[in-house]
Amino acid sequence: MGKITFYEDKNFKGRSYECSSDSADLQSHVSRCNSIKVGTGSWVIYESANHKGNQYFLKKGDYPDFQHWMGDNDSISSCSMIPRYRGSFRIRIYEREDFRGQMREFTEDCPHVYEEFNYHDIHSCNVLEGHWIFYEEPNYRGRQYYLRPGEYRRYMDWGAMNSRVGSFRQARDV
Repeated sequence: MGKITFYEDKNFKGRSYECSSDSADLQSHVSRCNSIKVGTGSWVIYESANHKGNQYFLKKGDYPDFQHWMGDNDSISSCSMIPRYRGSFRIRIYEREDFRGQMREFTEDCPHVYEEFNYHDIHSCNVLEGHWIFYEEPNYRGRQYYLRPGEYRRYMDWGAMNSRVGSFRQARDV
């Protein structure tokens, strides 16, 4: 069981809402979100309701303002807890849609996709084991995308507007 607390104001002030499971609409509890405390578990928070819009991966810790989770504004409208996973991690990424083109399999984090492939785009992937986070920029910066185990035939399947992936890593509590 996880625990995340959303605060309307910076530095954990103002009205708050504590959540221990997925929530598709936080707007009935807090009108905005300027700080967050993650007590337990790892979470993905979303700017829009129903787990849509920009995504941010958070693990245990304090986030006194939205810049600390790399947010652009105080809009957080839904959240999902990432299930605890203690097994191995394995992902296959492809340079073209529908699992075509050059393929590479990873079991470890990749801080710089371009150095591994000599290109910036990943058009499809297959998450074989574990949960992963894609980042648009190298060194785990920029927009984030949470990937559960499964097939992603096109970048739109993981919620991206383009195929640019600069880095990716395992979604772990630690």
